[in-house]
Amino acid sequence: MSPIRRSWRRLARRFAAAMPTGLFGRSLIIIIAPMLLLQAIVAFVFMERHWQAVTKRLSAAVVRDISAIVDVIETYPQDTEYETITRIARERLSLDMRILPLEDFPAPKPKPFFNILDAALSQQLAQNVRKPFWIDTLGESNILEIRIRLETNVLRVFVPRKQAYASNTHIFLLWMVGASVVLLIIAILFLRNQIRPIQRLADAAEKFGKGQPVPEDFGPRGASEVRQATVAFLEMRDRIERALEQRTAMLAGVSHDLRTVLTRFRLQLALVPQSAEVEALSGDVDDMQDMLQGYLDFARGDTGEAASETSIEDVLMRFHAEAEKLGKSFKVQLSGDPSIMVRPTAFSRLMANLILNAFRHGDNVEVRARHKRRALHLEVHDDGPGIAEADRDEVFKPFVRLDDARNQDETGTGLGLAIAQDIVHTHGGEISLGDSELGGLKISVRLPA
Repeated sequence: MSPIRRSWRRLARRFAAAMPTGLFGRSLIIIIAPMLLLQAIVAFVFMERHWQAVTKRLSAAVVRDISAIVDVIETYPQDTEYETITRIARERLSLDMRILPLEDFPAPKPKPFFNILDAALSQQLAQNVRKPFWIDTLGESNILEIRIRLETNVLRVFVPRKQAYASNTHIFLLWMVGASVVLLIIAILFLRNQIRPIQRLADAAEKFGKGQPVPEDFGPRGASEVRQATVAFLEMRDRIERALEQRTAMLAGVSHDLRTVLTRFRLQLALVPQSAEVEALSGDVDDMQDMLQGYLDFARGDTGEAASETSIEDVLMRFHAEAEKLGKSFKVQLSGDPSIMVRPTAFSRLMANLILNAFRHGDNVEVRARHKRRALHLEVHDDGPGIAEADRDEVFKPFVRLDDARNQDETGTGLGLAIAQDIVHTHGGEISLGDSELGGLKISVRLPA
């Protein structure tokens, strides 16, 4: 790839990074950019053509009047005070004229970089008067001074600036800027009204994904495309809720029927004389009960549970007693707001699966929770054997067991991390595995606040 092409690509990437990411900002740029470009073109054309042409015409008229005065002074005899020609210039031509003794012109003043009046007057004086001249167009007052060297004296003329210069240009610029501001305000108000339904739709979809209730006044609003998307979202929400209700009812029925059978097994085993075989069968029934509970928990997920404000500290403190019973070291580091908006039962199940798994494989377990304004960052560290990096994606699959129960939940079904991942994802978060500072496994969880 050529260096020029690489430079263009870098410039394009920087430009894209500087552009706003929101729809409101991008829509404003779509409106403002053509408006600014059009105004720049109009202003350039006006300044270069209209304003310059008007200034040249006005300057030519003033110079013609001055040229006529010079011709009268040099052609016809005048009184010593030039009273007649001075009165005519003042009353008829609006020029304040004076005759000075023959002397050198003042030192020339620096010329401005851009001054249409200075250039126009100089050009007209050189063409029409054809005598040495000196002009001052840079003064702060509204008067221009022009000096012309005659044969025996110097003619000094004071001209009102507005008589030689199109001084109403600022009115055009003010109108242009004012109209742009009005149009921009209208565009902003219109865009906000158009984008607000899109933002409401995005917020409703996010709340529904997190299990939070959608606002009661939420409904189709805005443009027809946004209304169509809102109607599609509401219909999708209704279909999902019906499917969840049906699944919940089915799971409740299956759970009831299977628990009934297992209860009959226990009753029948209780009536049989106790022996080693009966104890083994009782253990199998208990294992079946635990596996059934694990399968139902995985199938049920955290559907149907509403999000509410939950204390992270209260959830984590429950595991101190479990650690003491198992003879494990358990530490908790919590920073930030101890409360978070989550599904309480699902969040408790998530922490139970992660922490109890750590208890099974390590003697020292640390939980580090950092709750910022936008997200909750959780880390569960242990000093166990850990998991090879190549196998870290596999342990999130249901029923996968890489070692003796690293992916097991409380029921030992191999669904621990699968359930944890499902809970994290339904909350809109992320979960990953890494190497712990304690020498074992680190489980990192990020949940949006």
